[in-house]
Amino acid sequence: MGAPVLEELREVCQPRAKMESRNGEHWAGRLYMRRISLRTTRHLVRTPVTPDQLTWTMVVCGVASGAALMIPGLTGAVLAVVLMQLFLLFDCVDGEVARWKGQNSAAGIYVDRLGAYLADAALMAGAGYRAAEFGAGGWLSVGIATALGVVLLKASTDLVDVARARRGLTVADDESTRPRSEGVATVRRIAAAFRIHRVTNGIEASLVLLVAAIADTVTGGVEPTRWVLGALAVITWVMVPAHLLSILSSSRLR
Repeated sequence: MGAPVLEELREVCQPRAKMESRNGEHWAGRLYMRRISLRTTRHLVRTPVTPDQLTWTMVVCGVASGAALMIPGLTGAVLAVVLMQLFLLFDCVDGEVARWKGQNSAAGIYVDRLGAYLADAALMAGAGYRAAEFGAGGWLSVGIATALGVVLLKASTDLVDVARARRGLTVADDESTRPRSEGVATVRRIAAAFRIHRVTNGIEASLVLLVAAIADTVTGGVEPTRWVLGALAVITWVMVPAHLLSILSSSRLR
């Protein structure tokens, strides 16, 4: 039996509602990864591989991306970017294969979310190790603190679904994320225009850290990586209370 036609595969594996959801799809997925993932999925659906196996592969790639930053020089930073891109690829592919094969499971969703937490946290911790010049020190603590902040950001979003489920409510739609307060809505629009919040995600953070690693090579030290990590820490911990305020001032919990 031959591989399915791409258009047929796209209709089932990349439903329009998900692709057009503002919160349901990473910009890199829309820009390029969904084109790559669909062609990968086309071949995987002909094999015995399961969606859960692909999800666990995603988790390994994400955690390995953070561990790669422990390798000195540009090698570690480049490898971290490659592994984070593979993380994104498998994050797309596991869901596509699950939709085609009809093998969606609660366990798969759980591991997928766990993988997102672990990948981003591992990357920040790895950046802290790199900033500490590959040893113990204050910068390692900064990396771990940033990792904690990233986990809190993700948890505060996921806990909305937990709270709604416990109240017997349906999943919140994009409209419900809009703040009820005009002042909060204005601040949110300004912040969204600069999109600075994106650097707390593993995909973007790995690219920024690669640029820092290139600067490290030029300067012969790790000061650029320290500046970048310091900026990531500040942005993350400014976002933690801001994101909480955004959630509480919206209709997501109503």
